[in-house]
Amino acid sequence: MDWPRGMAGRLCYGGDYNPEQWSESVWREDVALMREAGVTIATVGVFAWALLEPAEGEYDFGWLDRVLDLLHENGISAALATPTASPPPWFTLAHPTGLPVDAGGVRLTHGSRDTYCASSPDYRAAALRIATALGRRYASHPAVAMWHVHNEYGTTCHCDVTAAAFRDWLRRRHGTLDALNAAWTTAFWSQHYTDWAQIMPPRATQYLHNPALALDFKRFTSDELLACFVEQRDALRAIDPSVPVTTNFILGGWVPVSHWDWAAEVDFVAIDHYPASAAPLAAEEETAFAADLARGWAGGRPWLLMETAPNLIYEPGRMTVKEPGRMARLSLQYVARGSRGSMYFQWRAPAGGSELYHSAMVPHAGPDSRVFRECVALGADHAALGDLASAPVSASVAILWDDEAWWASQAPAFPSASLDYQASIRAAHGALWRSGVTCDFARPGADLSAYSLVLVPSLYLISDEAAASLRSYVEAGGTLVVWYFSGIADPSPRVRLGGHPGALRDLLGVRVEEWLPLAPGASVALSDGWSGTLWSERVHLAGATAVSTYVDGVLAGLPAVTRHPVGAGRAYYVSTALADLPAFLGGVCAEAGVAPVLPGLPPGVEAVRRRDPDTLIVINHTTSDCSVPSVGTVAAGAYVVIHSEG
Repeated sequence: MDWPRGMAGRLCYGGDYNPEQWSESVWREDVALMREAGVTIATVGVFAWALLEPAEGEYDFGWLDRVLDLLHENGISAALATPTASPPPWFTLAHPTGLPVDAGGVRLTHGSRDTYCASSPDYRAAALRIATALGRRYASHPAVAMWHVHNEYGTTCHCDVTAAAFRDWLRRRHGTLDALNAAWTTAFWSQHYTDWAQIMPPRATQYLHNPALALDFKRFTSDELLACFVEQRDALRAIDPSVPVTTNFILGGWVPVSHWDWAAEVDFVAIDHYPASAAPLAAEEETAFAADLARGWAGGRPWLLMETAPNLIYEPGRMTVKEPGRMARLSLQYVARGSRGSMYFQWRAPAGGSELYHSAMVPHAGPDSRVFRECVALGADHAALGDLASAPVSASVAILWDDEAWWASQAPAFPSASLDYQASIRAAHGALWRSGVTCDFARPGADLSAYSLVLVPSLYLISDEAAASLRSYVEAGGTLVVWYFSGIADPSPRVRLGGHPGALRDLLGVRVEEWLPLAPGASVALSDGWSGTLWSERVHLAGATAVSTYVDGVLAGLPAVTRHPVGAGRAYYVSTALADLPAFLGGVCAEAGVAPVLPGLPPGVEAVRRRDPDTLIVINHTTSDCSVPSVGTVAAGAYVVIHSEG
């Protein structure tokens, strides 16, 4: 079962519903408003552990019975959550070692969500117990369409229990201390280990941690959190395998979750995404990025936007209101790019609590508000778009994405503090989005034969197998573009010697002798009139030809961008952060036979094609009507959906 029960042919539309925060007199108003807004599903119980289990082993399900019955009576399904992201106060007092310890050795106290240690036997037992109790009581309830396990897994702990679990994980990964010492280069700084008990998590220390230890700890944390999810998932599946189980992925550099691995364990991928800039087209570009990334993790299976903000954009330092119509356009972007619906945090704005000013479908002003009226209109849109639920998105370009490479590139003491894996990925994706080209994301080592063009932005860490996969792709006729600071380290991560870009050196036909990072704000001129920022390199040709060279300074005349024919394909190398990236990629796309979905679209007008059945979705993010080739006029702030039959 890979999609919520009872939702076939319908899009999910709704949000986090927290009836426990309100008197029962409000509940009937809630479901009446949900019906008016076209809500099809509501997430229930995410943070309700303290009310569902007010004392250890003692349950109060009466209120939840009434909520689920009320939803069902009104034709609204439930994504029933296990509330394990927020242990209740009694757990804190009864099981203090179940609380997390930070890198400085301080044990955190109750008072916020996510205050738990994933390695704690006490926490794991309590979490499994409440999940099992919910499963036994509600798996057969007609309102329950899916299980929403936990919320935004991502908590890290450095306690002694975690340290012991980390050492067990290391034994399974490396086998012997000799293998671990070799992989971690522990001869450096007298870190050679002679007993497993000597190994600790990366707690606060005098200077720099061993980057290999820090990377393995991220890997361990991902696996440990995944084990928490799998325990609950398996318990719920054992009760009734017909109810799909998922959890909501959160995006961010602090998240210790290997999303490709996790995607294989959920019945369908679900993400939470909150754009962080209200500048014109910035949130739109972020939305396209997150949607394409989620679709990549899903690998052709269903995925769902589980949370976003209805009417606010959370910029650093302020909450910015989405202007009229922007909520709908952003929501429909996710749907256009493959999400089977749009869900929000949250349904009704709370009167108190830590997030009392968080966005909501029913704001503090109540239903007599612009926000709610837009929610009603958006619900009608979702009902009309139900036939898009299973149509795949068409894309001929892939970008390689790897959480572990991201983690490895976050180590300190790199040649430039400005190196940013996420920024490189976003720049590549954004250039394609602005040019009207839809792309997928793929894991290093994946089969890339379906793509005409593959982009590899700053993939610092890569395995031999993934490098061989790229060579096979190019030899078979593919076009590959590799950015600076790619292929540098193996998975340990140890630097590949002999010149950069290490594992990809022969494929690219270049040898990089040294790096010359640029000062903030500085740029280098290139021979074709382009310019580069952030980074430059001393590149030697080893089979490739120069497409562009550096003009000035110590690199004058040396290659900046190269092209290397390999088999039936070709591989480009870009040794600087091109300020003219859209123009460069436009030329590469043309060579690879990659065209925009609709050539000639005005800036800010987005088109996505779905297939089986063939469908075109056009969204006008601008404030002006525009004429769209083969479509006609699309009104400002509006969208059109055109099926192949007319």
